[in-house]
Amino acid sequence: MALDILIVDDEQDIRDLVSGVLDDEGYGTRTASSADEALAALDERLPSLILLDVWLRGSSMDGIELLRAIKIRDPQIPVIVFSGHGNIDTAVAAIGQGAADFIEKPFEASKLLHLVSKATETERLRAENADLKARVGHSEELTGSSVAINAVRATLKKVAGTGSRMLITGPAGVGKEVAARLLHSWSPRAGSPFVSVSAARLSPERFDEELFGIEQDGRLVQAGMLEKAHGGTLFLDEVADMPHTTQGKILRVLTDQSFVRVGGDRPIRVDVRFVSATARDLAVEISEGRFREDLFYRLNVVPVEIPPLSGRREDIPDLVNHYAARFASEHRISPPNFSGDAMAALQACEWPGNVRQLRNIIERTIILAPAEGVATIEADMLPSEVINSYEGAEHNVTSLMGAPLREAREAFEREYLRVQIKRFSGNISKTAAFVGMERSALHRKLKLLGISVRKNAMDLIDDAES
Repeated sequence: MALDILIVDDEQDIRDLVSGVLDDEGYGTRTASSADEALAALDERLPSLILLDVWLRGSSMDGIELLRAIKIRDPQIPVIVFSGHGNIDTAVAAIGQGAADFIEKPFEASKLLHLVSKATETERLRAENADLKARVGHSEELTGSSVAINAVRATLKKVAGTGSRMLITGPAGVGKEVAARLLHSWSPRAGSPFVSVSAARLSPERFDEELFGIEQDGRLVQAGMLEKAHGGTLFLDEVADMPHTTQGKILRVLTDQSFVRVGGDRPIRVDVRFVSATARDLAVEISEGRFREDLFYRLNVVPVEIPPLSGRREDIPDLVNHYAARFASEHRISPPNFSGDAMAALQACEWPGNVRQLRNIIERTIILAPAEGVATIEADMLPSEVINSYEGAEHNVTSLMGAPLREAREAFEREYLRVQIKRFSGNISKTAAFVGMERSALHRKLKLLGISVRKNAMDLIDDAES
């Protein structure tokens, strides 16, 4: 999306010249001839960059005074000042007041474009650094090669270039924000902001102020998330927690891409792509009157469901190796391998916290490893919540000591096969290949032991215990 540049100069010819040069390079421009017009433009929408004449003859404020006013409203907006012959000292003073650079009149178009590119790149890097800090703890991609996660990636790629709104569903910790960021990075808006707003983390009293911003006496006091996302993507996380009054206001934004700040009365126009996410069943929320049905249909243009980790266990080895390499790099040690037993235990775990829980377990395991740079993580080095998480773990050696050999062997085989089938998400062919049996032989063994696999290939029922 084109960057929005505000040109402030008292000379019409200069405004037209600069605007034409920037428009030809694909930038979006607005113009102002005075300080009052410039501040009104800021109140209308924050620009990406301001080009400011230091003199501004006939204006209520000169360029230096206006620069101070701009920096009070938003210290992060980059400002390049224009200076004529004989007022270079004034331009240097502007640098001291927070201007990013200055250019002397008359100037060459190439030099102007260079300064604009440099200033916007600096701001982009600043925003990117802030974004990276916000992404701490988030993977940069949807790791895995399962059919389920490949289908999610394929949908994101297909939709990324369209600008259509998307609703991402799935339990907590599956990577809904990761998917939203991936969609943004693959879209034409990738160079513009990605702004995340969690409805669950904001009180109803603060939600409107954070989302829409604050205005007082016609002046911008605080820019909201919508304004900051102009040209980019707004991610509304846990959208089911959005206050009911705010839901109606979001409908207006979705309809005409405009909103009214808290304390204001004029519409502010923005160009924003909406991506929302929820772990709740919105059909239930609608039926119980907590979520607007008309808003649901506005947001749910392209639905994407991310399955729980227990539904794509074949991705666990890839995720384990990904996080092991990442955390080992952070701690400046060689990434450890995971033994077969350790990986089997990880794949058999239920993972109620999904990918987020797995990430935390791998980080904890690496931090608490007995020796720095341990080469292999064994099963007994994993937290007890992993080792004891699978159903039937109570069949330990002690419980079998009083049983006859045949009964103990059958109990061990039953638990072993149940874990392996769960590990491979109910895929009998993969389970048979791993345990070293023919598929037909495994079927006979499962029938003999009273183990049946449901058609959904997810849950196991031990008929012998039912």
